[in-house]
Amino acid sequence: MNGVKKIPTVILGGTGYVAGELIRLLQAHPHFDLRAIVSDSKPGAAVADAFPHLSSVVGEQCFVSIEIAQQLLCNAPDSLVLAAAPHGVSATLIDQLLTHTAQAGRHPKVVDISADYRFREADAYQSVYRHAHGAPQRLSDFICALPEHISTLPSQHVAHPGCFATAMLLSIVPLISLKLIEPRVFVSGITGSTGSGRTPTEGTHHPRRHSDLYSYGALQHRHAPEVVSIVKTVTGDTIECHFVPHSGPFARGIHATTQATLKKPLKSDEVMAALHDFYKGQPFVRVSNQAPHLKDVVSSNYAHLSATTDGQTVAVVSAIDNLTKGAAGGAVQWANRLFGFDQITGLSAPAPGWT
Repeated sequence: MNGVKKIPTVILGGTGYVAGELIRLLQAHPHFDLRAIVSDSKPGAAVADAFPHLSSVVGEQCFVSIEIAQQLLCNAPDSLVLAAAPHGVSATLIDQLLTHTAQAGRHPKVVDISADYRFREADAYQSVYRHAHGAPQRLSDFICALPEHISTLPSQHVAHPGCFATAMLLSIVPLISLKLIEPRVFVSGITGSTGSGRTPTEGTHHPRRHSDLYSYGALQHRHAPEVVSIVKTVTGDTIECHFVPHSGPFARGIHATTQATLKKPLKSDEVMAALHDFYKGQPFVRVSNQAPHLKDVVSSNYAHLSATTDGQTVAVVSAIDNLTKGAAGGAVQWANRLFGFDQITGLSAPAPGWT
């Protein structure tokens, strides 16, 4: 593609589900050129062995060490790092890369998909994750929000809010920004098994999860304080978030219902009109009178929202794909913005349906 700018791109944490989704999306992106997929545990191993469904696009490509990625970034005037490493690991890897590249006069842009840069203060991170932050001096270099909620970027690095948080923020931020609700929200969300990561656990083991539905971490889940922090960053308002997550009997997708008390009586069509207006011009958010269905969004970067009221209480339902809009797709959407590309670039494919 002559004349098309190609940005050398590196993925950190290359063996997980989110990394696999990043590879799938980047192989069709016209501007991001995937040069290296880093894995500390499997350097030299074939990428296709970890992701057989991607063998047609990764060919003979192998995972590389962080040192090789550093060399690549030091030789690139512009570059992108998509960090899909585990929480507690990502911050240190990013700090190592940015320190090394700065010494070479290079300054790659970073989108972190872990939780390591979602809080603005190290103490807030430590209180939730129960360990010290790996690079507290870099927290101020990142902003954490959804692409739809910040018009001007104050930094060249971004932290993605995460899957459950994405589904919640799509509903909460407009309600708070438009002063429609009291600052106390109650959320019930159901996620697919891929949200628990690639390492098998009792909760993701298929015979255990199939045809079942159960809650976990009720009112204790880490995404609730993350949402509170991000809402404060985006709107300036402090809220309470009471969240009950559930494990669903499917692999991909999140279905979340947010309820709150209206500040004044409103009809359902009035709230829907407000949401339509708030997301006007945002290509990935669809506001509809039809209740959101997971099959309409799974494997895509689109989010579907709907709302209803009884006059005093509002319920906003959102559906997203946890691996795409809630992780890899949201990260690529941010990367498009960081480099000045149309945010829909490489992400416009609709959901396949009937999955």
